[in-house]
Amino acid sequence: MFNLFVENLRISVTSVYENKGRSILTALGIIIGILSVTLMGTLISGLDKSFEKSMSWLGKDILHISRYEWFSDMEWWEVRNRPKIKPEYVKKIKERSRFALAVAPVMQRSASLQFEDEETRTEIFGTNQDYMETIETDISNGRFFTINEDHSGSRVVVIGEGLRKAFFDDQNPIGKFIKIDKIKFKVIGVLEEQGKFLGLFSVDNQAILPFGAYTRLFSKRGWMRISVKVPEKYINLGYDEIFSIMRHLRGLKPSQKNDFAINQTEVFEKQYSLLKIAIGGTGLFITLLSLVVGGIGIMNVMFVSVKERTREIGVRKAIGATKSMIMVQFLMEAVTICFVAGIIGLTLAYILSLLIGNFFPSSLPLSLSIISILLSIVIGVISGLIPAYKAANLEPIDSLRYE
Repeated sequence: MFNLFVENLRISVTSVYENKGRSILTALGIIIGILSVTLMGTLISGLDKSFEKSMSWLGKDILHISRYEWFSDMEWWEVRNRPKIKPEYVKKIKERSRFALAVAPVMQRSASLQFEDEETRTEIFGTNQDYMETIETDISNGRFFTINEDHSGSRVVVIGEGLRKAFFDDQNPIGKFIKIDKIKFKVIGVLEEQGKFLGLFSVDNQAILPFGAYTRLFSKRGWMRISVKVPEKYINLGYDEIFSIMRHLRGLKPSQKNDFAINQTEVFEKQYSLLKIAIGGTGLFITLLSLVVGGIGIMNVMFVSVKERTREIGVRKAIGATKSMIMVQFLMEAVTICFVAGIIGLTLAYILSLLIGNFFPSSLPLSLSIISILLSIVIGVISGLIPAYKAANLEPIDSLRYE
């Protein structure tokens, strides 16, 4: 049985090689189909990893109080007219909330940062000592500022890993001074490297200042939100409590609409699910179309192959080949074409994923590679079944007489 399998495989490979131009052109549909499904899976896999990392940075147990909703369809002027989030809310939320573990005001704006001859423009944040509890990262070098440094408005700064590399390279930045909008700040800490948010922009180029210093020096511009950390198992209760506190702080009557928003990562997850459906649906449509076209093309080529080798089939049957042997031979030929097409499609997808990975998160899972090859084999079996059946049922006498 094994020798028969090897012989059929040899005949199939020889036939494909002798007609390699025709075989490759026929297999283009399969190559495109495998390439499409693999790239789609690669993109989604990379997005999944990037999304999980980004959501951990935002924090699933963090409530973000702001003037506007994430992904809102509200008119910009309506949001702009809402009252600003006030710094005094921080203390009042701490006093009134049973679930708040940490409450951090976060003011943000862009600024020019300079160290010696190096200069860049990036985002600066003004916050308090609770901020580190509201983000999923730590200090890799130095320390975070203290409550006394915050209250006194000390000109100290904690920088991201991106700024450390840009300004200091191999130097130790602790104790060095950088200028933020021409004002000197002492570097006291460096955050761990966090990478890109959703694979789009780096969060390592940030500078974090004490809230006291920020409000005194930069408060005329920028906007503010409040990050509240609550126990993850009480996230819904914490949300309801903070929502009630905020309505009271805003002085809203029961009949009045909210003039603030409490955002969670759940909103991002819903939008991300829609994005995955869109990518998956498009990729699936292209894949199915390519595989159907490719399968039909392979079936037609196999019919031509059966016709061209009719006398060969007659000779083989005359010397004792059974129907099953003939059928397996032509099935293996169709499977060989599809298998080679699958390998080519997978190789192209791997190369493209490496190129895409330089600009966007992408990851080619081993399971997806195996599924792609199995899918190409299945297409080969389906495409070759009818031609192989026709070849197996040819009459030996008629086949030998065929010109």
